[in-house]
Amino acid sequence: MIGDGSTSDTGPQPRQPVPERLGAGERPPQFVVFSWDGAGEDDSRLFSHFRQVAQETKATMTFFLSGIYTLPRSQRMLYAPPGKPLGASAIGYLSDDSVRATIQQVGAAWLEGHEIGTHFNGHFCDDQGVGTWSPAQWRSEIDQAIGFVHSWRTNTGFTDLDALPFDYSKELTGGRTPCLLGQNQLLPVARDLGWTYDASNPGGLQIWPEKRLGVWDFPLQCIPFPGTGFQVLSMDYNMMANQSNANPSGSKSMRPYWQRQSANAYMAGFNRAYTTNRAPYFIGNHFESWNGGIYMASVEQALREIAEYPDVRLVSFRQMAQWLDAQDPAVIARLRTLNPGQAPTSWAEYTTPSKNSVPSSEMADMRAM
Repeated sequence: MIGDGSTSDTGPQPRQPVPERLGAGERPPQFVVFSWDGAGEDDSRLFSHFRQVAQETKATMTFFLSGIYTLPRSQRMLYAPPGKPLGASAIGYLSDDSVRATIQQVGAAWLEGHEIGTHFNGHFCDDQGVGTWSPAQWRSEIDQAIGFVHSWRTNTGFTDLDALPFDYSKELTGGRTPCLLGQNQLLPVARDLGWTYDASNPGGLQIWPEKRLGVWDFPLQCIPFPGTGFQVLSMDYNMMANQSNANPSGSKSMRPYWQRQSANAYMAGFNRAYTTNRAPYFIGNHFESWNGGIYMASVEQALREIAEYPDVRLVSFRQMAQWLDAQDPAVIARLRTLNPGQAPTSWAEYTTPSKNSVPSSEMADMRAM
């Protein structure tokens, strides 16, 4: 047990694959990461629902937990958001019952192999919000997010729940900032904390990732938006912004079309990568009921369809970073030269290790993810 018994060290996380370096001339698998911002369990029970979907599709996901979702509203003054009054939050606080349910979901998800990342705390996207925070302010926000997870038992008074089965200060290796703001100031902190990735980039292309300040940069990606002449970021909110001008209660008559359009967009992004450069595909979503819940339906439809394709690996961001770190950096650099929708004439030109690479036979106990 750790501290007040809110968390515990139960050993290595279960169901974690060990990455294997690509063989010479081998076509990369198609990695797909489904991630959830502000993961919490309320009356809609979407956290538990998508855990079940993950079991049915043999998927591993990343759940970005908002730290204050483990903090009861009655204890909100414990939160000192940078540049804001004590207890302030742009997303509010969960009910006590939802805090309880969230703690239970987080523990169960980790035991199933899912990653528990961070969406930080108060979700401030205004002119004095996360986009303006200094590295020191980001460090304060992270320390508080970890602290709320490590002290939920004291803060809630719950005595009938099991301790979370992990030490969050060790398990936390990446996150996504609110509204995709503030990454440049966050990255030095992420590097110093030993994080392996950050998913806060406000938009990238469907190409192979690179590191910034030693941290893998996993952006939301521009994907084709069917029926239009432009692309959209691979996230439910951005689709809603284009479909209903960010109105979460848009035209009911348009919802069936919007649902088909968003599902087709997810699949268009997948198919472009799968059939060409095999760049890892990143999808971000929220547990929300925007426009009648159509985005929950469309992302679930896409997940189930993608899971049926051969050579697909549905992984967490943490697992993605581990696989990339196991590769020859020169191979990743060559893969990065493939543009979105560009298929190589020969994979051997891109995945043949350099002369200075460590032979795969010397990589101890490596097996495929």
